[in-house]
Amino acid sequence: MIHTMRWYGPKDPVSLSDIKQSGCTGVVTALHHIPVGAIWEVDEINKRKNEVEAAGLTWEVIESLPVHEDIKKHSGNFEQYIENYKQSLRNVAACGLQVVTYNFMPILDWMRTDINYTVADGSKALRFEKAAFIAFDVLLLKRPGAENDYTTEELESAKNCLEQLSEADKETLYRNTLLGLPGSEERFTEEEILNALKTYEAIDAQKLKQHLFYFLQQVVPLAEEAGLKMAIHPDDPPFPILGLPRIVSTEADALELINAAPSPANGLCFCTGSYGVRSDNDLAGMVERLGDHIHFLHLRSTKRDAAGNFFEADHLDGDVDMYAVVKAIVATMRRRGVSIHMRPDHGHQMLDDLKKTTYPGYSAIGRLRGLAELRGLELGIQRSL
Repeated sequence: MIHTMRWYGPKDPVSLSDIKQSGCTGVVTALHHIPVGAIWEVDEINKRKNEVEAAGLTWEVIESLPVHEDIKKHSGNFEQYIENYKQSLRNVAACGLQVVTYNFMPILDWMRTDINYTVADGSKALRFEKAAFIAFDVLLLKRPGAENDYTTEELESAKNCLEQLSEADKETLYRNTLLGLPGSEERFTEEEILNALKTYEAIDAQKLKQHLFYFLQQVVPLAEEAGLKMAIHPDDPPFPILGLPRIVSTEADALELINAAPSPANGLCFCTGSYGVRSDNDLAGMVERLGDHIHFLHLRSTKRDAAGNFFEADHLDGDVDMYAVVKAIVATMRRRGVSIHMRPDHGHQMLDDLKKTTYPGYSAIGRLRGLAELRGLELGIQRSL
């Protein structure tokens, strides 16, 4: 695999020098300062690329080129935003980039209720607690009709959960659940999130899928012509939240979107953490069956329980059989004759990083540990074949 780390640009507390020392050969990054929907101009792309290359690293994978909400809803100027996206694809191809990661999750890219969950060894992880999330949805945000999405037992658990929280804890829960895009310290206000949710009231999973397929049918032919690979990130978590549909959560979802725009350019960002939250996803089998369309890898593990909670486990622990997954990846790469870009996704906040302010999941040392473990695992598998 081609070993990389995510880098959020010049303001990232983890520097390019740090990433180079980790053993990575490249970074995955994006132009976070460009408004969503605006065209990525060649000068801006090359400026970022030159900055990365000056540090002795490569930038070949974009994470992410965001899809405007109007495209997801087929509202407003969505056709123009698609044209802008296509021009951005032309520009990144002209600059030599290879893979474009994106997602089609409505409003929020990810959802956690605790970004400082203490695990057994004292390090900090990201966690999703179902009762806390329902308490936020029904009792703090007070989303209209939210109580209809949950059972009586779930609502009672949420009420009990909230009663045990101090006012400061409630504010922390509220802040965590409304964090904006990864790499940003901004969060939605109550009014903003309720207004945004209202715009999706008439959009169910089937309609959102139709909008995704339409988008793919517009951009994939251009991407193929330009020599780019499109890689969609799965839902995180892989089930509906805040009444919003989720449409990239299972193997069936992945196969359906691939078939909607048949092309070598139409593929997946295979995130073992997101897909792995669902016990019905056979991760190694998915790699074997969908491997021709896997263009980028997020390797992380989660530990789930029967109550619907999960947290980010160490990369070789948790519920993801990372040995089986990496073995399937190695076999896929050998069959295809390619090396796939990967990054150790998320990492525990640990050691000296416990004293620093970092982006949730993206401290240096936890990802360094994950990268070292994954590189060793891959090397052992490669040498055994």
